[in-house]
Amino acid sequence: MTSITLPKGQNSLERYNLTSPGYGGYRPSRSFTRQVYAAAHVVVDPAAETDPWTANPALDWEATMAYRRHLWSMGFKVAEAMDTSQRGMGLDWPSALELIGRSLEAARDVPGADLASGAGTDHLTDHLTDFSDLTLDDVRRAFIEQIEAVEKLGGRIILMASRALAAVATGPDDYLKIYGELIDGCREPVILHWLGEVFDPALAGYWGSAQIDACADTVLSIIQANPPKVEGIKVSLLEKRYEIDLRKRLPEGVLMYTGDDFDYPELMAGDDTHFSHGLLGIFDSIAPVAAQGLERLAAGDTAGFLEILEPTVPLARKIFEAPTQFYKSGVVFLAWLNGHQDHFTLVAGLQSARSIRHYGEVFRLADRAGLLQDPDLAARRMAQLLAVYGIEADA
Repeated sequence: MTSITLPKGQNSLERYNLTSPGYGGYRPSRSFTRQVYAAAHVVVDPAAETDPWTANPALDWEATMAYRRHLWSMGFKVAEAMDTSQRGMGLDWPSALELIGRSLEAARDVPGADLASGAGTDHLTDHLTDFSDLTLDDVRRAFIEQIEAVEKLGGRIILMASRALAAVATGPDDYLKIYGELIDGCREPVILHWLGEVFDPALAGYWGSAQIDACADTVLSIIQANPPKVEGIKVSLLEKRYEIDLRKRLPEGVLMYTGDDFDYPELMAGDDTHFSHGLLGIFDSIAPVAAQGLERLAAGDTAGFLEILEPTVPLARKIFEAPTQFYKSGVVFLAWLNGHQDHFTLVAGLQSARSIRHYGEVFRLADRAGLLQDPDLAARRMAQLLAVYGIEADA
């Protein structure tokens, strides 16, 4: 049995015995009955980084594309250039557009591969701390610039929540105006993106109100104005009742994509009349287990789906704990533990955003959820990280 010394509590250590048997490659034998997008992370090239905080990020394109092929092989679609890829937290728009182009090219060589890509306004505000000089027309033109760039590459659009729009909009009518024009102008149906302030404090009051119910009315009005042009809406509020209420009100054919990384099994299982599909950052980390659960769900075994997915929830809640915007570090940490990249480094050095105690608990919970592909490799790599922090792991 593999064991390792891990931090426990304040200034204490424990000998932890791993329980995970590991797993091999998993390929589902049937199509899923839910649409499932994994918001995928990017792999940095630490040897090529010159100034991680201020320069354009240096990415390891081979490893980044390999991870997308890993997700596609298990039946997931990819939500490209979203916040999981550190969009707005180190990944700039030129790098994001190159990422989208490379992913679209890679998908052409993978049977059944599919992706949708984030278009927003981050190039407008990447280097701004004061948005007071921006106008609504600036935001509109910035959205259109990114939409046209993605569509020129052949991509489908996820309309990302915009910090700039949150800063300049004066009320619901501004959102109705901007989104109405953007949706109408897109070539294919779009996915809307409701990212709550728990993920990004700069998005407080998005849709024109501090009241969630009023925001839901506004976004529903946007969808109802042109439902054939809306594939669905991703709701990331980490409060399931808002998602449940809104999905009951969606027009027929418009999908609810849960972005709730705390309650995704229950929301995707649904009830007799309503359920959510998935567009989740946690799918990046739990894909092999989630695919097994989704296969059970496709076979009509809802209880089996929940049984498989529920052990992943404590892990997801740890990775996405407050301050939630730093969840990317946990996602990349697991990719490193499982051998999908040969270092634990994030764009902008964001691996420093969480403590060694946090990573120790993520390690435990990943083991208990059966998410360590090779427990011996994971333990060796955890020992390397602990040594950087001055902790003798003796793995």
